[in-house]
Amino acid sequence: MEPSSLKHGKLFSDALMQHVKDSFYHVDSDYSGRRRLFFDNAGGSFRLKKAVETYGEVAATPDCAERIHNTAVYLQGLENQAEQDFRMLLNVEGGTVYTALTASKAMFDMVRVISENEAGTNMVTTVLEHPSSFDAMELNAERTGRDLRVAKSNPTTGGVDVDEVIKLVDEHTSLLSVMYASNISGAKLDIKAIVAAARAIKPDLFIIVDAVQHAPHDVIDLAEIPVDGINIAPYKFFGCRGMGLAWISERAAVFQHDKLGGKSAEVWNLGSADPAQFAMFSEVVNYVCELGSHETDSTERRAQFVAGMKMICLHERALLSRLLNGAEGVIGLREMDGVDVYLDYEDLTVRDLILAINFKNIEPAKAVKIYDEQGVTVFERVNTSLYSKRMLESFGLEGAIRVSPLHCHSTADIDEFLAITQQMINSH
Repeated sequence: MEPSSLKHGKLFSDALMQHVKDSFYHVDSDYSGRRRLFFDNAGGSFRLKKAVETYGEVAATPDCAERIHNTAVYLQGLENQAEQDFRMLLNVEGGTVYTALTASKAMFDMVRVISENEAGTNMVTTVLEHPSSFDAMELNAERTGRDLRVAKSNPTTGGVDVDEVIKLVDEHTSLLSVMYASNISGAKLDIKAIVAAARAIKPDLFIIVDAVQHAPHDVIDLAEIPVDGINIAPYKFFGCRGMGLAWISERAAVFQHDKLGGKSAEVWNLGSADPAQFAMFSEVVNYVCELGSHETDSTERRAQFVAGMKMICLHERALLSRLLNGAEGVIGLREMDGVDVYLDYEDLTVRDLILAINFKNIEPAKAVKIYDEQGVTVFERVNTSLYSKRMLESFGLEGAIRVSPLHCHSTADIDEFLAITQQMINSH
């Protein structure tokens, strides 16, 4: 349990804040040099300079890693290191690391393979899932003639209650798929409790988790949540587009799946991997570990990574608190008469840094355009979008503005956003 003193987070020091900003591209301005607050990190986070630079350097190498000369061995080392880093991030050993062009593709593959190979009459998911997991579950339930059971959301917390999921699980459930955190409300699902309760009903139940939205914000520990599959997207975790990462348990990995006949049973990757993507991902892990070295004396990589992610989590929590509550001389969103803060659960320890708001007198799409004119990038989630409709309607909402800063932002950035928001209220 989080100490009471940290319920509202802990900001980086001024020196560390500047170091963080300097480590990323376009934190304070866009590609053209225009001053900007980029508060759409849930759609794709700031890019770590070292990750982008390393990607370019390795991508320039023409060599195939599946050779025996020195450069090939070097490239093999980059791939091996990134696989180790991914397992370290998850705190898991064994199993299979699977890469795809996107995290969505990896999710579809995991759902398809498990649903085709595991017996059962039903599959369970939640209404808040990203289409990459919800649609994969819906499609494969139809393909295999199973009932798809969908857990309802909680409009108070912005998440899904443990009991709502567990009441749908029984001894005939073949697969449970749940997301780690909502990409609309930022609410974190209690994955640990869900896994424990579901396995109490069916000990050998297959469980997969969509961690794409949550991974950049907090620690993941599969030693505490023993699941069979999990995915992340480096482009939402300070890295580049073009790679989805998944881990698959030993028992799920050996299910019949697409593979080359000469490869061992647990291998899922097909074709030649891109070593540059692996090198890029390791730089992201290196960055988090370097952050953690400011907080721990340990030289062990997992300890440093956990410390770094906890620092990120606490800094973002402090930013979330400031967005909601303001500060001396600064009015927070909760106190602004012209703004509704949706799904505003008081306990910030169970929330990632994502907000859903709306203006009382400005519809979401128009407000997003006005924000853009003021140098602020946010995103409208509306019920006409395939990425938003199901989730919004579960909360009884037609639309909202998603505000998603990152740990790269400072309190000054938050205060500037709040001032612009107040100006928009005053002018409408």
